[in-house]
Amino acid sequence: MQDNDHPYNDDNDGELASLLLGAGFALASLIILPAIAQRVGIGSSLTIALRGALMRAANRV
Repeated sequence: MQDNDHPYNDDNDGELASLLLGAGFALASLIILPAIAQRVGIGSSLTIALRGALMRAANRV
């Protein structure tokens, strides 16, 4: 089997990695971060700031 017969190329692998990383950041900012913040006792304004930082990181990916 030749390398050219592989259905996925490096561009698709990079796009998939970016998609998964962005989805992970979104999941963390919307679900995991507020749950941890509530458990630890972090204020809502700090939680919102951390959520914003995670969403900005997700957009950069």
